[in-house]
Order: sequence, then C-alpha cells, then structure tokens
Amino acid sequence: MLTAPDFKEKQIIFALLSHGERLSFKNDNVIISDESGIKHQSSCYRLFALFIVGHISITSGLLHRAKKIGFSIVMMTHGLLPYGMWFAKAEGNVLLRQKQYKYDKTDIAQYLVQKKIKQQILMLKSRRHKTSEFKNDIIKLTEYQNRLPSSKFNIQELLGIEGSASRLYFKNMFGDIGWKGRKPRAKRDIPNVLLDIGYTKLFYVIEALLNLYGFDIYKGFYHQTFYQRKSLVCDMVEPFRPWVDKRIRKAFKLNQIHDENFIKINGQYRLFGKTAKPYITFLIQEILNHKESLFYFVQSFYRAFMQGKPIEEFPKIKME
Repeated sequence: MLTAPDFKEKQIIFALLSHGERLSFKNDNVIISDESGIKHQSSCYRLFALFIVGHISITSGLLHRAKKIGFSIVMMTHGLLPYGMWFAKAEGNVLLRQKQYKYDKTDIAQYLVQKKIKQQILMLKSRRHKTSEFKNDIIKLTEYQNRLPSSKFNIQELLGIEGSASRLYFKNMFGDIGWKGRKPRAKRDIPNVLLDIGYTKLFYVIEALLNLYGFDIYKGFYHQTFYQRKSLVCDMVEPFRPWVDKRIRKAFKLNQIHDENFIKINGQYRLFGKTAKPYITFLIQEILNHKESLFYFVQSFYRAFMQGKPIEEFPKIKME
C-alpha cells in the first residue's frame, strides 16, 4: 500500500482544459499543451489522481498505464458533471469488507458527526466579530458536540442532531453574505453553487484515498446503503467540509466572487468554461493544501478499524 512519504511526493492534477488546449501522454508523461507548446508536463509515476475538466479521447494504452502505475482518472464536463471515472484500487481486501458488512453499531457514525460539529465550532470561533446571538449559537453547537457519543442515539436521532447543528453553523458562517439556507444540488444561489463544486472535488479526492485500501465505498457507517450511493465517501467527507466553507467565505470577503460570471438557467445558477476556472482553482488549491492530512486520516482510520480499536483511539482531525 502507498506509504505517507510516497504520497507526499505524489501529485493530484486538475486539468482545466480551455479552448485549444489538449492533454496527451508520451513516454509515461502527462502533457498539457496548446498551439504555443507545452504548458505542463509531469511523470505519470508521480501521479496520484488526474482530474480532467473538458472532453478528451481516452485510449486503451492510457487506461493500461493508469492501472499499471496506479493513478486514478476522473473526467468531468465543462459544466463540472462527472462522466467517466477510472480509480486505482486495492483489490481483494476481503477481511476489511467482511468487517464493514458485519459492523452494526453507531459509534463510528457518532464519531464522524461529532468531529464535523467540532470543526464547525472552530471555524465560527475564528471569526473576529461576534454578536451575542452568534456566541450563543456557538454554545448551542458545543452542547450538540458534547452529547456525542452516546449509546442512546440511533441513526435517525443522529441525523436530527447533525441537521440542527448545521443550520446554526451555516446561518452564522454565511449569514452576512445573503445566505438563504443550504440546498444541495438545487443551485438556487451562488454560495450553494460554490459549496457543491468544492464538496464534489473533496468527495473525489477522498474516494481515491479510500480505494487505496480496498474499502467498499458503497457501505457506509453513517449514510445508509442506497442504490449507487457511495455512502462511505459521504461519511468521510463530512468532517472536512469546513475547509471548503472557510475558503468560500474568504473569497466573498476578498471580492473574488463576481455575479456576472454565473449564468441562471431554469432558476439555477451555473458556471461554465473559462469563467469557472478561477473558482475551481481556488477551491482545488484549498483541498490540495490539506492532502497530507486527508491521507493520514484515511490511513489511520483504516488501521484503527482493522485492529478493532475503541472509538476513543480513532484518528483525531486537525484543521490547519
């Protein structure tokens, strides 16, 4: 399996192909070029994952190379919808999957929700100006956090706690930039569009990491099994969402968000092509800033789960 020192040297490349740019492979190198020549070149042996926004032709030779070297490929349209995925995976980790399928407790689900609320509290505490209402909401979030873990909560009750905590958090995190509520995939306003983009990029990075260990990504601990839903990835994304939230808030405060870049179609805001590039770039960079923390978390979670450690010994989550 990939070690931490090896992963540190690996690259996660997001190729945002503009008009006239093309991606190709030559002598085990990934090359991005346009009419003026090569814009980027790096060795496939240093690749962990390649995300391609735009349409390209995939050859059998490329897929063979990805399988042999062990890097993942995710292809997305200019509208940021995934249309093809080729993940490097650890095959045949039967013992891990048996443990997943037999696991029937709620302590890991509570652990993930508790860590998510903790990070939300830290994000709010980092704000400079706090009203009395703001401070009271932090106290309420702390109370939610302190209620976990508890043997008396089932998954439905845990969903209620997480939902209540998230409403308080988002209201205070984005309330001063016209926040109307979290509406996943509805794209009713610009903050929700950017959250969807950032969370999606985070989702695929974590999916690639989980695949390294051979997890069944469709069998979650918190998100329940549902047809074709990658429930385990949904689980693992939860505590790290505040990274994305923080960067989006920063972008609003730095006037990096421009309404004219967004197109409204059938009541939904959209980003396309060149106008999407700066937004995708700063969100991706934020995630890449924490790639080692993500790797250590998934690695430590795998070891703790396989060794049957008590939940108190599962990995801590450090929010830089």
